[in-house]
Amino acid sequence: MKAEKQIKSWVIDLVKELYQHELVDQDITVKQTPKNFVGQYTIVVFPFTRFSKKSPPQTAEELGEKLKLDNPLVKDFSVEKGFLNLDMEDAFWIAQLQAFAKNPEFWRKPKKNETFIVEFSSPNTNKPLHLGHIRNILLGWSMSQILEIEGYDVFKTQVVNDRGIAICKSMLAWNQFADGKTPESEGIKSDHFVGDWYVKFNQELANEYEQWQNSNEGEEAFEEHGKDQSKDAFFKSYSNKYFNIHSAIGKQAREYLLKWENGDPEIKALWEKMNNWVYAGFETTYKNLGVSFDGTDYESQTYLLGKSVVEKGLQADTFYKEADGSIWVNLEDVGLDKKIVLRSDGTSVYITQDIGTAMERYKDQKFKKMIYVVGDEQEYHFKVLFEILKKLDEPYVDGMYHLSYGMVDLPTGKMKSREGTVVDADVLMEEVVEEARKAAEENGAIEDLNTDEKSDVLRKIGMGALKFFMIKINPKKRMVFDPKQSVDMQGQTGPYIQNAYVRIQSILRKTNLAEQAPFDTHVPTDLEKEILAYLGSFSKTISMAADTNDPSLIANYAYQLAKNFHRFYHEHRILNADTEAAISFRLELSNRTAIILAEAMRLLGIEMPERM
Repeated sequence: MKAEKQIKSWVIDLVKELYQHELVDQDITVKQTPKNFVGQYTIVVFPFTRFSKKSPPQTAEELGEKLKLDNPLVKDFSVEKGFLNLDMEDAFWIAQLQAFAKNPEFWRKPKKNETFIVEFSSPNTNKPLHLGHIRNILLGWSMSQILEIEGYDVFKTQVVNDRGIAICKSMLAWNQFADGKTPESEGIKSDHFVGDWYVKFNQELANEYEQWQNSNEGEEAFEEHGKDQSKDAFFKSYSNKYFNIHSAIGKQAREYLLKWENGDPEIKALWEKMNNWVYAGFETTYKNLGVSFDGTDYESQTYLLGKSVVEKGLQADTFYKEADGSIWVNLEDVGLDKKIVLRSDGTSVYITQDIGTAMERYKDQKFKKMIYVVGDEQEYHFKVLFEILKKLDEPYVDGMYHLSYGMVDLPTGKMKSREGTVVDADVLMEEVVEEARKAAEENGAIEDLNTDEKSDVLRKIGMGALKFFMIKINPKKRMVFDPKQSVDMQGQTGPYIQNAYVRIQSILRKTNLAEQAPFDTHVPTDLEKEILAYLGSFSKTISMAADTNDPSLIANYAYQLAKNFHRFYHEHRILNADTEAAISFRLELSNRTAIILAEAMRLLGIEMPERM
């Protein structure tokens, strides 16, 4: 039995005996005791005063006295206001370590037979995956792994934005300027190849716009609409209108979009060819990131979903029609505004597609919860979506959650897709592996490995550095990713945690755990007790990460556990400890630490190297 669960069972029995009151696990809070107090576990007593009819300190004192008297595993206790701190006997800690060995995956919950859908990545097919996608993908992947450990059936999906004006820009630029070039002919990864033509389009558009600004038509536009603005300010704000009204190349792109919507065979063939190039590139990036999906929705197939729902909602007065024929929903009663759900020409908007997609997924999966991993710039969109689904009385809406995350910057600043200054995911992965190589060369630790072995170790270190750095920050916070800092062996980094695991493996290779003597006579040190208590809290940490949709809790747990082990390694002898029991105990403690470190990192999508 896990320590905290065991202590809760004692409290349940004790409260029933002393106060004739029935408690369940959820009524009791057990935490690790702060380091400035004696003990390892703390019981929060404040909620018990309503039936003990005594002050918090009196209640804690009474419970502590009874526990110490009746329970041989409780050595002593102390009271601090409404907190009861327990100092456990050595036998308790021996039993804990033995329990970990008997139940090596104690953190894995039984199957709940409930489905969670996690939607993440959701890229556009006009450019490769970039730095921002990496944070999105890693958060989504981590949440899927965490929820699976919690006993849920997890369905990982993405929506690929494979239609629209941005895709048409890439298509037009390739058609006009590529002269038949392909990813194969140029030796360029296929999604990067397509992304280059998107950048090319915007370069041509920028050149066209600059010339137009100096033309008579541009001067007339400034005179008519410029008001009190400077020319630079006006033309900066006017760029979208220029694209939609005046631009020749913009007109061509819009014609491509219209032809696509009308099923033009030539445009459709070009669209399929360029999208297939991008999909092949995405798959390579996903494979290098170590992620996969159980299903994929394509916007070209979902953009019509939801239209029939709007018609039904209109009949039920959930939606209303404006004079121009457009259909809207009024959300002012929930603090939002009026939102269009169908344009006057009958075409749907993004919110309409999301309504239809949610309904289709529930029909197919009967999900308990659906998590959308999408950047915080879309927070309003998801508030609107959820409120519309509430008005439509959808049964699953309370299980829908927007895992909103902050954007990722580099030390050099923000990125811009149109200008080609985005840091591609592939380039970033190569960079962190290169930083790992430089660090490895400095310490010379893997010089004796062959080329393939070195490559594998450096990949694991580099990708571990990238993934940990991305996930360790609370998702809601904006962050700066520094490749060089991410591989620092002394900081709060993936390599620091991997090093603790590698250190343990080095120790275990020198002995045979199965042949070790019993350790039941060992007297655990305070640090050994602290590590054991921390190992026992792994299951609780996973549950908290699942409940709060925050994988950073797992990352920070792994860091603290690694930090504790590094300190243990420096302060305690292991293979040459004073007694056989101490050697056996410390080897088993080290082994269990390595197992949980590896599992915590696996939940973040990180592999552990055997050497580094």
